[in-house]
Amino acid sequence: MDKVLNYLGLSKRAGKLVQGTDAVLKNLRSRQTHLMFVASDASLATIQNVSKKGLFYNIPVINKYSTDELSNSLGEKNIKVIAINDQGFVKAIMKELK
Repeated sequence: MDKVLNYLGLSKRAGKLVQGTDAVLKNLRSRQTHLMFVASDASLATIQNVSKKGLFYNIPVINKYSTDELSNSLGEKNIKVIAINDQGFVKAIMKELK
């Protein structure tokens, strides 16, 4: 498994992850989000909505992983949108993505 996906699982267990489109967008407005993931096979409307919000709030949006990859990393089903709320996890994830 990819190290980034391992970090997502760790951040969930640490309570530093928000999942689901509505929860992520609400979290964005409270200025707690530092990084967002949107599934590469999510609907075009979801991808555009999350990307626009990320651009507006100056939050990076990663569109590299499928719904299955994101869901499996979290032990959940049908995960399309994720937000990370911890700067340490974001730094580690961004290092792995480069």
